[in-house]
Amino acid sequence: MSAGEFRSAPADAPRIRNRLAPLRFVLAFGVVSMLADVVYEGARSVTGPYLGTLGASAALVGFVTGAGEAVALVARLFTGPLSDRTGRHWPLSITGYTLTIVAVPLLALAQWLWPATGLVIAERFGKAVRAPARDTMLAQASSDMGRGRAFAIHEALDQSGALTGPLLVAAMIAISGYRLGFAVLAVPGALALATLLWLRRAVPYPGDYESGHRRRGAEPATGDRLPARFWLYAAFTAISMAGFATFGVLSLHMHIRHVLADALIPVTYAAAMGAAAPAALASGRLYDRIGLRGLIIALPLSAIVPLLSFATNPALVWAGAIVWGAAMGIHESTLRAAVADLVPAHRRGTAYGIFTAAYGLAWLAGSTVIGALYSQSITAVAVFTVATQVLALVVFIPLASRR
Repeated sequence: MSAGEFRSAPADAPRIRNRLAPLRFVLAFGVVSMLADVVYEGARSVTGPYLGTLGASAALVGFVTGAGEAVALVARLFTGPLSDRTGRHWPLSITGYTLTIVAVPLLALAQWLWPATGLVIAERFGKAVRAPARDTMLAQASSDMGRGRAFAIHEALDQSGALTGPLLVAAMIAISGYRLGFAVLAVPGALALATLLWLRRAVPYPGDYESGHRRRGAEPATGDRLPARFWLYAAFTAISMAGFATFGVLSLHMHIRHVLADALIPVTYAAAMGAAAPAALASGRLYDRIGLRGLIIALPLSAIVPLLSFATNPALVWAGAIVWGAAMGIHESTLRAAVADLVPAHRRGTAYGIFTAAYGLAWLAGSTVIGALYSQSITAVAVFTVATQVLALVVFIPLASRR
């Protein structure tokens, strides 16, 4: 075990035993993420049309939502190493969740486009602060139960909140409009923070779960260099995400083309999140059985999204939302789990930061291109998406062929 792995339990601190078994810790953290997802996924389900009501164009929505995802991911270049260096996983997680929980309800008070876009990006920055530390703690708890299983369980609970939040927002929009939809999200936010603080007391040292266990699949810690296979894996995911539209662009299409009523748009997002949970569980189980080769299913799912989601037939748009959600479930669970098995344990925070930075920059660039192409030709969007997934497959083949 490296010194960095014990920083969560300082030598001069009183030794307090964790009161939850690893599986219960994963489940409890899943509940925290579920409540937080009610907040920020509820908001994300209507970000596109809401910004549209404030005067944003499709290209601007694509840029803002892509920039938000980039901030959530690229900023982890700093928060990931910070998590490794300090070992202060709990304070970073709590700070990040608090930023998100505060920023979203404040959207109810935004009167102009630029303050609203600032809050959208601030919410995503909160995710950047918490995610490397949270994922490190989940990796520590999953040393015996399987990375794919642990991250899939967490993601399934997480997505149940992503299913509930848009439905809650949809109901509030139907009653009184967007502002009530954002304001009501303060309630689950408060519950998420209270649950997180309880979990911090129940499990002060998640690193203790991993003590004495050899991490399955992790390459030896040889200095501070990350393995070459990790960099190839990061390139594969970045290329794939470059062709994956944000839901902000998809929902704006529904709004400006009048495919669905505004109150139904968040319901399509709920349907997407409903598909994400079983997709995460299935892909997690497949990953634990056959490794990286199980991730290839994400590529064809991403490729067919524009063919469905940018249609004007409501049935196709609903189908596109479900396919988009299934792909997202795989991206946000199993692709994260694989990182923990590709790098030394003491470098996980840094690896997650680099991995998600590449992922986020690619998503920013790709979503901006998709938003611009959408204004010109939906066919061009489809061609761009398919091309990125084919290129990702080319990178993936040598990665998956190695054991």
